[in-house]
Amino acid sequence: MEALSGTLQRLRGLRLELGISTQEMAQVAGVDEAQYQQIEGGAADVSFTFLYKCANRLGVDLSSIVSGEEPRLTAYTLTRVGEGMPIKRREGFDYNHLASLLRDRLAEPFVVTARYSKELEQSPVALSSHGGQELNYVLSGQLKVQLDKHTEVLGPGDSLYYDGHRSHGMVAIGGQDCTFLSVVIKGRDEDATRLVPVAAPQPLAQQDDERIYRNFLDEQLDEQGNLTGVAFKVPESFNFAYDCVDALAAKNPDKLAMMWVSAQGQERRFSFGDMSRLSTQAANYLRDKGVRKGDKVMVVLRRHYQFWLVMMALHKLGAVAIPATDQLMQKDFEYRFELAQVRAIVCTGYGNAAEMAELAMEKCPMVQIKVMANGTREGWHDFDGEFAACSDQMARVDTRAEDIQLMFFSSGTTGYPKIAQHAATYGLGHILTAKWWHKVNPDGLHFTVSDTGWGKALWGKLYGQWLCEAAIFTCDFERFAPVDLLPMFKKYNITTFCAPPTIFRFFIKEDLSKFDLSSLEHACIAGEALNPEVFQQFYQATGLKLMEGFGQTETTLAIYNPIGSTPKPGSMGKASPAYDVRLLDADGKPVQSGDVGEICISTKNGTPVGMYRGYFRQEDRTREVWTDGVYHSGDTAWQDEDGYFWYVGRTDDLIKSSGYRIGPFEIESVLMEMPCVTECAVTGVPDTTGERGQLVKATIVLTKGYDPSDELKKEIQAYVKKHTAPYKYPRVIEFAESLPKTISGKIRRVELR
Repeated sequence: MEALSGTLQRLRGLRLELGISTQEMAQVAGVDEAQYQQIEGGAADVSFTFLYKCANRLGVDLSSIVSGEEPRLTAYTLTRVGEGMPIKRREGFDYNHLASLLRDRLAEPFVVTARYSKELEQSPVALSSHGGQELNYVLSGQLKVQLDKHTEVLGPGDSLYYDGHRSHGMVAIGGQDCTFLSVVIKGRDEDATRLVPVAAPQPLAQQDDERIYRNFLDEQLDEQGNLTGVAFKVPESFNFAYDCVDALAAKNPDKLAMMWVSAQGQERRFSFGDMSRLSTQAANYLRDKGVRKGDKVMVVLRRHYQFWLVMMALHKLGAVAIPATDQLMQKDFEYRFELAQVRAIVCTGYGNAAEMAELAMEKCPMVQIKVMANGTREGWHDFDGEFAACSDQMARVDTRAEDIQLMFFSSGTTGYPKIAQHAATYGLGHILTAKWWHKVNPDGLHFTVSDTGWGKALWGKLYGQWLCEAAIFTCDFERFAPVDLLPMFKKYNITTFCAPPTIFRFFIKEDLSKFDLSSLEHACIAGEALNPEVFQQFYQATGLKLMEGFGQTETTLAIYNPIGSTPKPGSMGKASPAYDVRLLDADGKPVQSGDVGEICISTKNGTPVGMYRGYFRQEDRTREVWTDGVYHSGDTAWQDEDGYFWYVGRTDDLIKSSGYRIGPFEIESVLMEMPCVTECAVTGVPDTTGERGQLVKATIVLTKGYDPSDELKKEIQAYVKKHTAPYKYPRVIEFAESLPKTISGKIRRVELR
């Protein structure tokens, strides 16, 4: 009864939403108005035909009315014995829908059990009708079917196919229940299906060379050259600085490692030989200042070239590097110093980061060593003025592959940031990032847009790229401006590119035809879910399909669109063979294709190379998300029949309104199609009337040239109603100058609820 109540609640809510009277709905359903009102109010039995006709009039799929979930699959859906979506129609009949998760169905298939009743057998058969055609196939028992004035009795193996417009009904006879297959086929005048052309697969990169990454990874490929499995070969003493950077310097010392450009346009080229020599000098310098193996060292260096020298130096010393952004304030530094037990800091002279750090040190005496790069400050060691005098020779420090060498603070979208600790093997996990997702060219130049204070920088500005022997491009800009960045693709012949959706959104609002992007061979996107509109506009402008990927501070690339695959706009792609990715429900059980579940990673067969080793000094927070061999990401998605994952939102971002479960991303994708919208965030807010539980709220940053108004709100609401299910439209719209974000740029939805 509870499920039926929810169905009728959704039916009534949509009817009111669309302004349709009970009189009109009664006519559509083939009943009188009083009878319709009784059914909608739960005072009378509801039939499948009734719901089917109502759903068609309301413009939604039948399963949306019945379950509150939209079907998402497009190719096929599998239903095992005893499964299916139960539908309450009328007394004496049990219906299980066999394809509720498949979109754009041409038919509605059911397994029906007609309960035997002597009273019903001896009474007139209740008749109904519907559009299209229907097939009944008896599996067990006997079924009496009446078509207009004709009556047929069917036994096991018998079938009846007929025009659904004819009055028809059925009843179990012979003293036992009857189970039969019922397939209702839509009529020609109905919107049958939407064909989606299948694009030809992209050609795979040649499996050619002897790049250094092959020392650490074996790849398993299928006959078409697609990556199907990986096996890491990790030396016990693996250390990226020695075994990659120094090894590349020995192999090809003059090969370009990084092209660096300052905010003022100053250029510096660093070869692998340079990186090896300079990082050794930096290691000797930091050791002279007191940095030792195991020390926690915060690195706040924006996009300065010194960041790469310091990171490699810390790896060579066996110290723990903690990248951080220069946007931190005093309280931020205090929290991070205390939690991470930071002993040393290497900080930029740009802005007020050093001042904020100094104020924090007054309460954090554990910070004993202060080094400044790209500037000088009283009381701080001068990195730029002093390190070059140090020796470029040093004996290899004894480090282990499982030593903690890197820590990242999470973005803190819902609370205080956690600190994920990574072993020295973290960099190896990014071989797949660079080779199979970024598609880096060893003779090209890769550009990832990210501040070095965040994990994204190390996804695309260091480990995987150098293991694949590709050079990286870094622009040390002060403020992002598309018109300044776009000309650099031509000037520096950038071949592969990765950035968060925000960057691409700004790009496509420029006239891209004014910029030469012909050097680009491949483009990737990550950091937030990708709106299909961004995908389409960038594709139209460049001919490149954005290849989305997904991972977290705690992982490397876990879900991706690998080279050789055809991306589906809006999908994160498929699971990386390096991770055992599963979608689980609240009880920890796998969900079916098309159902929303939490993205989880099974570690029962071992922790993947590149995955974190828990939160530092926060064992309780580690246990909250990683227990019994399963890591819970806190992100939700659904998986289609081809294995592609589609992002829904954080577990605490789902909106529950009028019996529906609504993911914010699907509404945001529609909003982003509108030219008036630059940025938006959709959240659930309490419904003060208590009728709907939560209301859908959209907070919108308008494009220049648009002014907030009630008329614009109505236009936005109407657009969303037209382009998605009516119950998803934002009842509350708020215009804002900007959206609240974490220091890393992620939207803090908790402040918008």
